[in-house]
Amino acid sequence: MLDPRFVRENLEAARSRLASRGLAVDFADFLEADGSRRRLLAEVEGLKHARNAASEAIARKKKAGEDAAPLIAEMRGASDRIKALDDEVRAAEARAESSLLALPNLPHDSVPVGADSGGNLEVRRWGEPRRFDFPPKPHWEIGEALGLLDFERGARMAQARFTVLTGLGARLERALIQFMLDLHTTEHGYTEIFPPLLVNAAAMTGTGQLPKFAEELFKTHDESLYLIPTAEVPVTNLHREEILPPGSLPRSYVAFTPCFRREAGSYGKDTRGLIRQHQFNKVELVKLAEPERSYEALEQMTRDAETVLRRLGLPYRTVVLCTGDMGFSAAKTYDIEVWLPGQPGASGQPGAYREISSVSNCEAFQARRAQIRYRKAPKAPVEYVHTLNGSGVAVGRTWLAVLENYQEADGSVTIPEVLRPYMGGLDRIARP
Repeated sequence: MLDPRFVRENLEAARSRLASRGLAVDFADFLEADGSRRRLLAEVEGLKHARNAASEAIARKKKAGEDAAPLIAEMRGASDRIKALDDEVRAAEARAESSLLALPNLPHDSVPVGADSGGNLEVRRWGEPRRFDFPPKPHWEIGEALGLLDFERGARMAQARFTVLTGLGARLERALIQFMLDLHTTEHGYTEIFPPLLVNAAAMTGTGQLPKFAEELFKTHDESLYLIPTAEVPVTNLHREEILPPGSLPRSYVAFTPCFRREAGSYGKDTRGLIRQHQFNKVELVKLAEPERSYEALEQMTRDAETVLRRLGLPYRTVVLCTGDMGFSAAKTYDIEVWLPGQPGASGQPGAYREISSVSNCEAFQARRAQIRYRKAPKAPVEYVHTLNGSGVAVGRTWLAVLENYQEADGSVTIPEVLRPYMGGLDRIARP
């Protein structure tokens, strides 16, 4: 959530930065509700001051044996008014908060301004795309021919965009998960978490999925719980409504979970293959950092995610998203895009870069919603932490990237060396 004080004191700057995201916001609802809240608070504080003074006067009169009944009656009336005003203050606060909850984060000054993905800027790339001496196939053709995946049975037991991985296909998925977790915990210093896969509405609101993106979520009917769209939700909420002690930041977490998304509004996009599924696996990175170090943490987290692809020998590029292409909660985002030789390119030639990880600094946007705070020193005032999250990386998209980049002319797939210990020493997946 946006900082109400910042919006109030920097109204034009807030409007301008949201306009760079394609939003025209006048903040009229917020200003009306916030103004009412402040006026009501002033009246409440005045009445409470008067009540305290009256209480002292009553005590003096009683001690002196004087009649205090008029003052007692006056104080009772003030108490009733204070109670009514407190209710009005809470209502005004709720209106002001509601008007801000629907608004995205303000972009950082370093984010390029643009309307859509065409405004994203490439910052680096790694690896040379392989030159094939045969036409490279898409992963769905490779996987089905090798008996690794089954779209038909997945759709039969659930619906479209659910898939069954079989035999070595399932083992490759498991190998990738274990490799990523081992890398991030043993070399990058993350603490592994296995969180609930169902969370409540407060957790979804804390990370920005609610109320804006309710149609994207799978929800239970009896318990009002939601299937997580990403481990970012439960792991960021791990310290919800806590004040972290001095010296406890940064905190770095990694979690493997299945993820569930309706993909509302994506009809007709990536209808074949594993790129856009309702259920998929992901290894997620989450950091809580001090504000002055959060952009340093963003760069490090992006490098940590890139290391996964480097170890696997998968070419990629990293782009910084423009204002019009960033996610709701992000102040700055890097997308890591893996090279997929079996995908159709923009020029009609085979091969395209596709997103495999988004790494974002949300600054205090999520922490303010989830009330995650810290102290720099034992008696220092509390401040909001900065939260960061990113895929480290999407397992299903890595799975398909391995198939497409390591496919051979005979239809087999070579296993990247770093995965062979997790595959029982297997170096190649061949036709059954």
